[in-house]
Amino acid sequence: MSQTGKKKSLLQRFAGLFALPRDEDERTDIRYEGNAMARILHYMRPHIKTFLVCLLLVLLVTALELYRPQIIGGAIDQYITGEKNAEVIAAGKTAWEGSEQAEARFQGVLLASGKYLLVLLALFVCNRFQYLLMQRMGQDIVYTLRNELFDHVQHLTMRFFDLTPVGKLVTRLTNDVEAIHEVFANILVRLFRNVVKIIGLVAVMLSVNARMALYSFILLPVVMVLTVVFRLLSRRAYRITRTKLTAINTYLSEHISGMRIIQVFGREQRKYEEFQKKNDGLFRAGWREMMVFATFRPTLYMLSVVALAIVMFTGGQAALGGAITVGMLYTMLQYVGQLFEPIQELAEQFSTLQNAIASAEKIFTLLDTKPLLTDPEQPKTISPVRGRIEFDHVWFSYTGREEDWVLKDVTFTIEPGQSVAFVGATGAGKSSILNLIGRYYDIQKGTIRIDGVDIRELSREEIRRAIGQVQQDVFLFTGDIASNIRLRDESISDEAIRKAAHEVNASRFIDRLASGYSSHVSERGSTFSAGQRQLLSFARTLAYDPAILILDEATANIDTETEQWIQEAVQHLMKGRTSIMVAHRLSTIKHCDRIIVMHHGRIRESGTHQELLQQGGIYKKLYELQLT
Repeated sequence: MSQTGKKKSLLQRFAGLFALPRDEDERTDIRYEGNAMARILHYMRPHIKTFLVCLLLVLLVTALELYRPQIIGGAIDQYITGEKNAEVIAAGKTAWEGSEQAEARFQGVLLASGKYLLVLLALFVCNRFQYLLMQRMGQDIVYTLRNELFDHVQHLTMRFFDLTPVGKLVTRLTNDVEAIHEVFANILVRLFRNVVKIIGLVAVMLSVNARMALYSFILLPVVMVLTVVFRLLSRRAYRITRTKLTAINTYLSEHISGMRIIQVFGREQRKYEEFQKKNDGLFRAGWREMMVFATFRPTLYMLSVVALAIVMFTGGQAALGGAITVGMLYTMLQYVGQLFEPIQELAEQFSTLQNAIASAEKIFTLLDTKPLLTDPEQPKTISPVRGRIEFDHVWFSYTGREEDWVLKDVTFTIEPGQSVAFVGATGAGKSSILNLIGRYYDIQKGTIRIDGVDIRELSREEIRRAIGQVQQDVFLFTGDIASNIRLRDESISDEAIRKAAHEVNASRFIDRLASGYSSHVSERGSTFSAGQRQLLSFARTLAYDPAILILDEATANIDTETEQWIQEAVQHLMKGRTSIMVAHRLSTIKHCDRIIVMHHGRIRESGTHQELLQQGGIYKKLYELQLT
């Protein structure tokens, strides 16, 4: 390889340390178009008085820090290197001890030391008080923001959760919110402090000795250019790191939840390789971020040392020539040393601020996500709910595209207290009908009514309060059995919980547990069998005493004995309630008042169990298949 080729290769490798390519994870992130910083500051309005107090403390701290070098510089000139003091030193130790002038200088040194200690104490008190105020303000704001974010997420529609990974939402509520905490707890006040300190240092240095100050400012243009470049690189690096962190959190959330499937199919090695790839992406993003800082900090430090050397050289010559005093030289050296510190902090704080803004953009993008479903401004009410359900020429698609119709011109009526079952092949549209009754999605054509009122004219809260739904996939929360049945609704008494559990035969296994209804429930109820989880789901639904009962494959994961218990309870519970069932096991729905057969999104047959068998259509074929 030629010398030119080697140089080119080395340059490419060096440039690669700072290369921040856009990858798939970053391309899939939606960019926030608004002013994130202005929106962040909006959350500070209730705490504006606290913030102003902190700014006043910053001004006081800055003044004290600017005063510190002058105390020592003045003491050097007045009590240590002054002409009279030189005479005392030349006279020897005895003259020092007996001289009134020496005693006065010694007292002066003690006084200067006392002033210095008082300044340090004042700095400690002010910094401590300011730190506590800002941390408290930051925690309050983050507390408010996290509550607002979680409340917003809870009201988003099911379509949003169909498309958004759980890990991404967890990252928004934890890591990204915590990044914003840094803005209020540290960045804003420190930015203000460093700007004030730089302005104060420049002003004081020019007033002490303008010539030496100008010498020390020679490298400031280089520092400014370096700071701008650093800010641009660090902003991009932060954004990529946050995106990579979101990607790895999403991956972990999904695959830890599905660890059973991974182990059942022996895919540990493959999943490890996938995780290693994502982890490597996060590592590289963090490495690039570190390289940006590792280049900026030493370079800025080197420039500060060069500036210090320039002042020391020019100031030393001036001091030897008698143009300035030693105390003034010391003061200027201290100021030069302090000048580059806030510049470095300012650049790094801008980078941290960019990190927070990148997180804020993701948070506000989520907050600006509008629910696909909205309640009317003045919703109608139904009291009490009788349970009459009508589908009037309903067309529905999850994507909204006509070529993806799930339901096609579906029309039926369920009278109050009637029990109706929907059957059909997978993908026929049975579960979609149940989702539409609870208005988890909106239809594109037609009308759905409850007790004669279009459900789009009702609030979703009222609709779902009237519906009790038991699904095939039961979700139990960490806590105890009672809290999982009550779902934190304290209006449901312990007696009502026990009654509901007894009616669905869940009490048969709960009473055998050592702690009964106080027994611990782990995440997703993993310590209970599928049948036990389903029984608890029944008890949960019945505790709310709904007018409409929906059973979506509620007995699919239950053994024969448990199914018998539930069938007994279901027969009792369906009395006086509109009941809708979806089941593949046709033996569980023979008792229903009506059975509707779905096929490719349309109603093909309708009638009782015996009527459908006599028709000899789709239902009879399904029934005969299950008998064989």
